[in-house]
Amino acid sequence: MPAIQIEEPATEPLTLNEAKAFLRVEHDAEDELIASLVKAARVAVETATRRAMITQGYRIVLDAWPAGDRIPSRVSPLRALTGARVRAGNGAGTDLDLASFTLDTASSPGVIHFDRGLVAEPGQPIAGIEIEITAGYGEDGLSVPEPLRQAMRLLIAHYYEHRDRVEKDGLPDAVRALLAPYRVVSL
Repeated sequence: MPAIQIEEPATEPLTLNEAKAFLRVEHDAEDELIASLVKAARVAVETATRRAMITQGYRIVLDAWPAGDRIPSRVSPLRALTGARVRAGNGAGTDLDLASFTLDTASSPGVIHFDRGLVAEPGQPIAGIEIEITAGYGEDGLSVPEPLRQAMRLLIAHYYEHRDRVEKDGLPDAVRALLAPYRVVSL
């Protein structure tokens, strides 16, 4: 099951002024459009790589505790575990002690390890476990790797110039090349 975003990033990896400078736009008439292109480019890069560029909150929902006592993060880079709960058969949630979990933030994707003896089994058979995490490179665009920011710039320019054209996956070749080393794949 994918990670569900529960907290939007506080800022974008590129400012409106940075985007306008890259586009060589000196007027303010299209600021709203360009700001929306910045967000669209961030979402496209995050979707293609399964990486959060700016720190944001996500919820991972599971039906049961996985074998091996480990939960791979659905989004990278994993920064923190902020909550965990199980749901009873009636849907009521019970918070779990976060000390029952340890994080491997060095791996990509990060891994949440848990002690099976310390976590309750869910009574709700579908979506009975909720894990809340924080993921992202940091609080501002300067913490984001430059190739990801450049991919955003190229996407913003592409969206700005080709408002009526859409590629198969929405990504020009140059953007795909910049994102390739950052893609998080599942086995």
